[in-house]
Amino acid sequence: MKFARLHRWPQTARAAIALQKRLATRVRLDPMREFVRTLAGVDAAFSPDGRQVIAGVVLWDLASQSVIEQHLARTTCRFPYVPGLLSFRETPAILAAFRRLRKPPDVILCDAHGLAHPRRFGLACHLGLWLGRPTIGCAKSRLCGEYDEPPRRRGGQSPLMLDGERVGTVLRTRAGVKPVFVSPGHLCDHESAVRLTLAAATRFRLPEPARLAHQLVTSARWAAQRRDR
Repeated sequence: MKFARLHRWPQTARAAIALQKRLATRVRLDPMREFVRTLAGVDAAFSPDGRQVIAGVVLWDLASQSVIEQHLARTTCRFPYVPGLLSFRETPAILAAFRRLRKPPDVILCDAHGLAHPRRFGLACHLGLWLGRPTIGCAKSRLCGEYDEPPRRRGGQSPLMLDGERVGTVLRTRAGVKPVFVSPGHLCDHESAVRLTLAAATRFRLPEPARLAHQLVTSARWAAQRRDR
């Protein structure tokens, strides 16, 4: 998969925050087309020593519910851990994994936040601008905002609010399980993000392509840990 360079990577937290604020103005919350065939699930982990980022992407067919291709990439971690700046640690490795995809996805599902971020610019927004593709953030925990507990049925939802603005949806993908935190990344609106997350959450709490990407990077991390013993 080919894509143009969006920016140079900042070296300090102050520069990264300034870049987030500039790029956030370019995020578009557009309704998505009804027909979507392929979803790319994305996740990242760190090597046992914390020096490398391990990123995985799984291209998944929504109609057949099968994996088309999957790829791993490793890059040196060059940005410190700072809350709210996770994308500057993980995105370079994720982009390296996407470069190995033979077919671009229709939509990208990130195990991360999108608009539901203090500066309205989570990893899903960042990745969407880099790739020029619709992106959705589907996180297991809240980063910011307030909400009421959604109904316990599958599809139960409530808005995630921050400073009086809706930044995401707290969504129950299975009856009786903990909800996930869904937010648009780029070229996607709230309704489309919820619709596709539910469509891809076929058996488990997480949408299947994101769950498979998590398994992929977790297995790679454990393999690296065994080699280092």
